[in-house]
Amino acid sequence: MIPVLVFISGRLAARAGTAKSHDGVIPSMMIKVSLHGGCGRSVINIDQLLQMVITSSRHVGVTTSQSVTETLLTGVQPFTLTALRHPTVSTLLDGYRALLAELLDGLGSPLHVVLPEVFEENIAALRQAFAETGADVDILFAKKANKADCFVRSAAAAGVGVDAASTAELVKALAGGVPGQRIGISGPEKDDTLHTLAVQHDCLVAVDSISELRRLAATARLAHRQVRVLLRARTGSQPGSRFGMAAAERDAAVDQCLELIEHVSLRGFSFHLNGYSPEERAMAANEMIEYCLDARRRGMQSADLVNIGGGLPMRYVDPRLWDEFLQQNEPAHYHGTKTSRGLYFYPYGGLPTTQAARTIMTHPVDGNESLSAKAVRTGIRFVVEPGRSLLDQAGFTVFRVQQVEDRRDTDGYAIATVAGNSLSLCEQWFNTDYLPDPVLLSAQSVADEEFPACVAGSTCLENDMVTWRKIGFPRPVRPGDHLVYLNTAGYHSDFLESRFHDTALPLKAVLRLGDGSPRWRLDGI
Repeated sequence: MIPVLVFISGRLAARAGTAKSHDGVIPSMMIKVSLHGGCGRSVINIDQLLQMVITSSRHVGVTTSQSVTETLLTGVQPFTLTALRHPTVSTLLDGYRALLAELLDGLGSPLHVVLPEVFEENIAALRQAFAETGADVDILFAKKANKADCFVRSAAAAGVGVDAASTAELVKALAGGVPGQRIGISGPEKDDTLHTLAVQHDCLVAVDSISELRRLAATARLAHRQVRVLLRARTGSQPGSRFGMAAAERDAAVDQCLELIEHVSLRGFSFHLNGYSPEERAMAANEMIEYCLDARRRGMQSADLVNIGGGLPMRYVDPRLWDEFLQQNEPAHYHGTKTSRGLYFYPYGGLPTTQAARTIMTHPVDGNESLSAKAVRTGIRFVVEPGRSLLDQAGFTVFRVQQVEDRRDTDGYAIATVAGNSLSLCEQWFNTDYLPDPVLLSAQSVADEEFPACVAGSTCLENDMVTWRKIGFPRPVRPGDHLVYLNTAGYHSDFLESRFHDTALPLKAVLRLGDGSPRWRLDGI
C-alpha cells in the first residue's frame, strides 16, 4: 500500500471524525497529494481524492460507507444568506401574492418584475449624495445593466442621461426620450454605424485609440459637424488594462484633437477601472483632472469633463451576514463540483451606493484637498455611469417549481427544477453563483421543516443550475411553488439570457404601486 499525505488549500471546514489542520480548518478544492514511494507530487481533483481516501481506508479496514463523501460534499448545514428588501418589494410579496401568481400563470416562468419607481428613488438619492459633496456630477444610466425600456423612460423623465455601448442601445435611449446631448457612447473601437448615429445626435463619445479618433473625425467631417469626445486613458493603478490609451498615445491623441479641432471637440478624459474601491476611483479621477489641465495648457480649453465610469458598489445582504458567509463558505455548500475551479463573488455585503459616492468625492487627492474641492477649484465637472447600483431593489425574478427530486437520503439535499434556466438568473461574473437566498412562496400549506435544496434549470445541460449553493428552505419545496429571487434587475435577469431549446425569452412586467394599488404592463416602448 502506498501511504498518502494530503494537503488541501482553500477553505473547507473540518467535520467530526475527519483530519484537521492545526487551526481546525481544511482550506479549498485544489488538492495537492504527495505520493511517497518515488511517485513524486501531483495535483488531483476532488473525485480522485475521494476514491484514493476510500481505497486507502478499505486497505486498513476502515468503514467509509457514507462518511467520507458526506463530510466532503454533503455534510454541511446550509447557510442563510437573506437578501435585503425594499419596502415596495415587501409590500408586493406580503400583500399581493395572488397578483404575482396570476402574472406568472399568464406571462410564463421565469418572469422578471421590474420596479421603475425604485429606480427613480435611486436616481434622486445618488444625485443628493453627490450634491452634498459640492461636486457637479452628471448621471448617465449604464443601459447594459438591464434591457428594460421602462428604465430608459424613467431616466428621461428624471433628466438623467444614458450610457450606450451599441447602436441598438443608442436607438433605444433615443426612442425612450433621452436627447443625444445627454447620451454617452462607450466601448472599445466602436463601429462606423454607431459613430454616425452618435455624431448626428451630438452624443459624447469616449474614444479608446488614435485610430478610432481618426475614424470618428472623418465621420464628423462628412456630416459637417463637430463631435464631442473624451479620451479614455489608462490609470496608474491598472496600467495593463485592455481599455484606454497609455501615456504616449494619450499625448499624441491630444495633439490629434488640436489638428482636428474643426470636427473634434476634446471635452475631457475617462477611464476604465476593475473593482469597487471608492478610494482607487478617486485617485484615478484625480489623474484625469491633471490630464484636463495639461490639455488646457496645450490649447484645448474645452477640456472640463472627467468621466469616472461605473463601479459604484451596492448592498444585497447585511454586511455582517456576508462576512460570516465568507468565513464559513466551503465547497461542500455547493452542488456537485461547482467549486473545483474556484468561485469569485460579487461583494454582496459592500458599501451602499450613496456612501461610496460620498467617499469618492471627499477622498483627499492632493494633500488635504478633496477630489470634489479640487474639481470646483479647477472648473472640472464629473460624469458617472452607474448601472447595477441604480437598479438596486428595482426588480425581482419569479420561477415556478416544476419538479423536486428529493435526494436527502442519499446526497443530503434535494434538487428543485424550475421552469426556466440559469441564463435568466445569473451573476455576470464568470464562474460564480448568484448567492442571496430565494424566497419560497408555497402553493399549499406545508408544515415548517428545514429543507436543503439546490435549484436547477429545465434544460438538458448538467451545469444548468440556477442556484448551486444548498439553500436551507424553511419548509419542503413542492411542484407548483414559486421561488422569488430578489434584487435581480442589475445584470442578473437578462445579461446572459438565451433562446436555448427554442424557448421564448422571459417577459418583463413593469409594476408600479403608485397610491398603493399595483398597476402593471408589459415592458416595451
